Amino acid sequence: MSEETDRLPSVRLPLSKSYTYVSPIPQSLVDSNEPCMLGVDEAGRGPCLGPMVYAVCYYPASRHEEFKTLGFDDSKKLTEERRVDLSKIIQQNLDWVGWAVHVISPQDISSNMFSRPPYNLNEMAHNATMQLIRDVLNAKINLTEIFVDPVGPSKSYKEKLCRYFPGIEITVEPHADALYASVSAASICAKVTRDQVLQYWIWLEPELEDKVSKKFGSGYPSDPNTVRWLDKNEVPFFGFPSLIRFSWKTISHRMENTLDVQW
Repeated sequence: MSEETDRLPSVRLPLSKSYTYVSPIPQSLVDSNEPCMLGVDEAGRGPCLGPMVYAVCYYPASRHEEFKTLGFDDSKKLTEERRVDLSKIIQQNLDWVGWAVHVISPQDISSNMFSRPPYNLNEMAHNATMQLIRDVLNAKINLTEIFVDPVGPSKSYKEKLCRYFPGIEITVEPHADALYASVSAASICAKVTRDQVLQYWIWLEPELEDKVSKKFGSGYPSDPNTVRWLDKNEVPFFGFPSLIRFSWKTISHRMENTLDVQW
């Protein structure tokens, strides 16, 4: 087995529910109460399959210049290999860097958006972001600065975050993942997590495990590889496996072509 495979949990289960992972809390930051800065970003908002992942990354403000030298950038600009390398750098510095992810399953995305009234993507994003920030604050990390790539209008989003987290300086700015190292690092955590979830995807439908390709493409409806995968794996009676976000228009339009069942 490869080193990467050896690190996988010995018990693997299908992703059917959303979950949060929080890295070990740097005890030195708790003990010193040192002011810290935190960035927030996401991966997988647009694709029609797989999870949407929100991530935070934080570190002492006094070590910001040092953190910038580690080479973080917007994950979309980096190769997969470089993203993995940067994620390892974060893991190698857990004595002063912390991170966390909230993975929203495709089933939860679909059920939320189909609920009445709909629980839309922006609300899911806002709540995931605020919960991750709360988790860090509850761990006794002294957050003094937060940097966020906006979801929806920047002004109203910043006002909302300021109401929930008074006393913390909050910056909400488009393309923050390319401007602020903490957001760039969060984007790496989010993207690598989503990529790993898809690479090691366990089907909720066990009969598909050895039959269905995991060459999903990017998951975006405009990606020819994704379109080919959808074409190949659409079932006339049931539509698609639970990997799919059934609330996406691309999918709902395809579902109109499935067969009706009379009860």
